[in-house]
Amino acid sequence: MNAALARSYRYCEEIARREAGNFYPAFLLLPAPQRRSMCALYTFMRIADDLSDEPMPIPVKRERLTAWRAGLRLALAGTFQHPSHPALTHTVECYHVPPKYLEAVIDGVEMDLEPTAYRTFADLRNYCWHVASVVGLSCIHIWGFHGADATRFAEDAGIAFQLTNILRDLGEDAASGRVYLPQEDLARFGYDAERLKHGVCDAGFRELMRFEVERARAYYASGWRLVPRLSPAGQAVFLMMARTYHGLLAEIERRDYDVFSARIRVPRWKKAMFALAAVPVRLEWL
Repeated sequence: MNAALARSYRYCEEIARREAGNFYPAFLLLPAPQRRSMCALYTFMRIADDLSDEPMPIPVKRERLTAWRAGLRLALAGTFQHPSHPALTHTVECYHVPPKYLEAVIDGVEMDLEPTAYRTFADLRNYCWHVASVVGLSCIHIWGFHGADATRFAEDAGIAFQLTNILRDLGEDAASGRVYLPQEDLARFGYDAERLKHGVCDAGFRELMRFEVERARAYYASGWRLVPRLSPAGQAVFLMMARTYHGLLAEIERRDYDVFSARIRVPRWKKAMFALAAVPVRLEWL
């Protein structure tokens, strides 16, 4: 590895260590080359997400995301405009990550620029695919996988993770004009976006949440089928991440679906337990 590429990977590792939260501890289960590449992938996606969240006019955000997309294309062609680009390009080339997945991430980030509302679950699922499924599809190329159906299970795991994020963050998202729950679901349970914005946690809301949690669980059920199709290291990192996200659903249920009064978190002791449980898988003891 030449000096410029090593610097780029170090840059990405510093960002991942500082910003990745739940993800970086899982990255540590991977061999060093794969861990570095996960940091490069994370950095690309983190920067795209940050560009959409900055407090500036939407046209400026769109312009910056367009520039980030152009920079990606130039990087993959060998011209680097950002410190993360050499590491990202090396990752894409080494692990044959389809560039269309990275482009789709930017598409997904752009979906969040305007106030959000989805009429049907099919519409919401399309959003989830762009912001989460393509992340999983990129990751499994780095981890190593086999079987033609692995991509479908990775897609479903991504949907499960994103639905969990949506349920956890309902209140703060609604306050910023983003209502991700499908309008058809709100109508079905006699609930509405206005009550959501005010954090009304009534019987109708709890029925709605019970329905959404069960939908997420169905996607987890499919996503778990990815495990035997991954390398041992991939199995370990996926299990740690999936158990953490699935644990958020359990916390939502434990609080009787009240996601408004306090942020839902998985206790640290449970995260530590998930990490310990992944170690035997990583070492191929199981």
